[in-house]
Amino acid sequence: MRNQFLDQALENKRSAGENIIVPYIMAGDGGLDILEERLSFLEECGAAAVELGIPFSDPVADGPTIQNAGERALQNGTTLQSILEALESFKEKRSIPVILMTYLNPIFTFGPGKFAAACANAGVNGVITPDLPLEEEALVTDVLERYAISSIRLAAMTSPDERLTDIAHRTEGFLYAVSVKGTTGARATHSDNVHTYLQNLKQMTTTPVLAGFGVSAPEQARELSTSCDGAVIGSRIVDWFHKGQTEDIKQLIQGSI
Repeated sequence: MRNQFLDQALENKRSAGENIIVPYIMAGDGGLDILEERLSFLEECGAAAVELGIPFSDPVADGPTIQNAGERALQNGTTLQSILEALESFKEKRSIPVILMTYLNPIFTFGPGKFAAACANAGVNGVITPDLPLEEEALVTDVLERYAISSIRLAAMTSPDERLTDIAHRTEGFLYAVSVKGTTGARATHSDNVHTYLQNLKQMTTTPVLAGFGVSAPEQARELSTSCDGAVIGSRIVDWFHKGQTEDIKQLIQGSI
C-alpha cells in the first residue's frame, strides 16, 4: 500500500518542475541525538525525503564510505530498536518523509510484524530492502502494507526488461534505479547507456524514477535527471556530515534540484 505522505511530498517537487532529491544518511553515525537536527537540515536544503540507513555488519550493496559510517554507528551502540525509538520521539515535529534502508537480517531478527508496527509508531513512510528478492519479498511487504508503509524496489541495469517491468509495476513511493554496476560510492562518471536505461524505466511506470549509486555532484544529479525524476545522493553526504561540511551538503542538494 502506498504511503500518501511520501507520495505527496515527491509529487509536490515534480509538480513544481524540480528534481526530486533524496539524500541518504547513516542513522547513528555521530550519535542518534543529532538525528532530528540532521533531518531538519536536509529538509531546509530542499530534500524531498530522507533515506535513513540502518547500520549492519555486512552491507553487501555499500561501498567503503557507507560501510565505515555503519561501523561508526555500530560502535556507538546504535540498534534498529534505538533508531525507531529516536524517530518516534520527534515524529510529531517532523515534516519530511523518512525511508529506512535496511538489509533483511535486521528485519528478520527483529521480527517482520514487530518491525512494521514499530515503523508505523515511529512515523516511517517507506522501506528499502536491497537484498530481498521479489520472489521472497512478501515476508516484508505484506506486513508493511497493513500500515500503509511504502515498499520501494530497486532496479538493476543488468536485469532483463521482463523483470524490470515487474519491479516497476510493484514499486511504491519511487523506483530506485541503480545507475552503476557495483556498490554505492562517489564516481566521476556513469556509463554511456545509463540514460537509455533510465528512459526505459520511465516508460514502465508512472511512479517517480530516481537514479542512485555513484551520484556525488550537482552536475551528475541534474544530468541523470534529464532522463528520470531525480536522484538519491548518499556517500558524498555521509562523508561530508562526518567531516562537518554542512555548507557543502547544502550546496550539493540545492544545486541538484
